[in-house]
Amino acid sequence: MENIDITKKEPTPPEKGFVTSLKKFLFYFVQWTWGLPVNLVGGLIFLFLTVIRKRRWQHFGYAYIVYVPWKSGGLSLGLFILMKDNHPNKRWTYNTRIHEYGHTWQCLLLGPLYYIVVALPSAVWCNFFEGYRKKNNVSYYKLYCEAWANAFGQRFSKMKMAGIE
Repeated sequence: MENIDITKKEPTPPEKGFVTSLKKFLFYFVQWTWGLPVNLVGGLIFLFLTVIRKRRWQHFGYAYIVYVPWKSGGLSLGLFILMKDNHPNKRWTYNTRIHEYGHTWQCLLLGPLYYIVVALPSAVWCNFFEGYRKKNNVSYYKLYCEAWANAFGQRFSKMKMAGIE
């Protein structure tokens, strides 16, 4: 088994230079045009939680994570990720950051289709099939959009998830 540092809080920043700056500009340009509906909702929630509610937040790659005191795991709305604050399992926190970052990249690709292709199936799978998953020993990541988020998250963060096959 590969030794993974689960204390790492964010991806290693890319080398500075024109190409990196251009990629970053294009990423945000596409997110705020093609992905506008998702990012507008996420941005408003992010501002409310960080400015009004004073919740802790961090950069993660090109995304922004805000930590919230709820029972569930994570929710990605384009560039903005909401995550459970102070989860006792450090591996869960490490993996969830990477996974939700994968959803950020799905939004970049799908834009307004993100809600239909990813968000709705993910919400249904998360909220209505927990009993089925437990009874049949099915991983949460078995659903296409969740496995895809893991793959994108690992690819674009250049971080490997711990204990996920």
